[in-house]
Amino acid sequence: MGSQHDLPLSPFYAYAGAFAALLISFLALGLLWSTSRFRGDRSGLPLPFAVQRFADARPTRLVLRGLGLAAALFVLAHLLFGPDDAERNPAPGAVHVLFWVGLVPVSLLFGPVWRLLSPLRTLHAAGCRLLRREPAAGRPLPPWLGLWPAAAGLFAYTWLELASPDPASRTALLAFLLTYGVLQLAAAAWFGARWFGQGDAFEVYSGLFARLSPLGRRRDGRLVLRNPFHGLDATPAVPGLVATVCVMLGSTAYDGYSDSPSWITTLQTSSLGRTGVGTLGLLGAVALVAVLYSLCAGATRAFARRTPQTAELPHPRAAFAHSLVPIALGYLIAHYFTLFVTEGPRTVILASGTDNAAPPDPLLGPGGVAALQVIAIIVGHVLGVVAAHDRAVRLLPPAKAVAGQLPLFALMIAYTLGGLGLLIA
Repeated sequence: MGSQHDLPLSPFYAYAGAFAALLISFLALGLLWSTSRFRGDRSGLPLPFAVQRFADARPTRLVLRGLGLAAALFVLAHLLFGPDDAERNPAPGAVHVLFWVGLVPVSLLFGPVWRLLSPLRTLHAAGCRLLRREPAAGRPLPPWLGLWPAAAGLFAYTWLELASPDPASRTALLAFLLTYGVLQLAAAAWFGARWFGQGDAFEVYSGLFARLSPLGRRRDGRLVLRNPFHGLDATPAVPGLVATVCVMLGSTAYDGYSDSPSWITTLQTSSLGRTGVGTLGLLGAVALVAVLYSLCAGATRAFARRTPQTAELPHPRAAFAHSLVPIALGYLIAHYFTLFVTEGPRTVILASGTDNAAPPDPLLGPGGVAALQVIAIIVGHVLGVVAAHDRAVRLLPPAKAVAGQLPLFALMIAYTLGGLGLLIA
């Protein structure tokens, strides 16, 4: 994964600006925002029926399914028969850049698109049609399962990307994709198509960022334009949500830290080898994010222990996990923007048949990249503070709404300073 060094970042101004932005937003929310304003999937401006009919039409869905399947077959063909060289084979860039990174902006703009493009859903539906079986038919999913399979799948992919010996090799990518596909289809055959909404790591990944999309579905099924905060508020607090978001945050944080000279020295000198140390580092980053969140969420929960609203929550510790999604988005923009705008076009050029494609000139200079990275991290955390505050004034007693947020606010500050530290280090 590419990175840029020696960006013109002033540590003092970056830290001071971030702290000021968080503090001012927290104080302003505490003084001016005393009741919950987000309505989840109950709000939104309905789009014209013609737009919804087109979006929901069977031909539209079939075209999208066909595009997703064709892209998957293209990647598999290049993994099977293409050169084992990432400089000449577009498959590694298609997976690690166009798909993994590109899925985020597409989901932000158009909603949970991977649900419509997924070749796994297409293959499952085709198999069910051959067997004359309803795709939804299957055993019920255990309530405790939640998003835990998605969290495991995301960790497996990020391990491949960040800690495996050669993430761009044909063999590694082919083994991962085929193993992942077989396991997903086997689970879907057992549980039905509903499995993908909880078990497909990439569908869950796309769906979480799609919560911030201005396009969404209201509870009655209408396609609407909405305040992205309403979509974020509709994120269900289910088992595994905290783990999934922490994998998203922790893996991106590890990716930033893994490029530091001290960590590179550790990788080169440790007796465990690069893969062993990288695996422990990735696990440690995810665990650190999860422990910090769990401690702060537990402290906040103590303020709400006796309220009727939290008594109705099946998983109170996950009640504030949705506020980490914009933070994860800020981290992703900060760490992957330059990669996407340089390696993405190069991958497209390779896929068109041109060998040794040179990356295009950067869109932003070093100053622009530095500003974008800092702004992305700070704005992501401010949005997280807003989402957490609205949930807090809904769940906590009015007299404790502000004080109850202090542990989460401290967490936001820690995440912000840590994210900026990864950029400046």
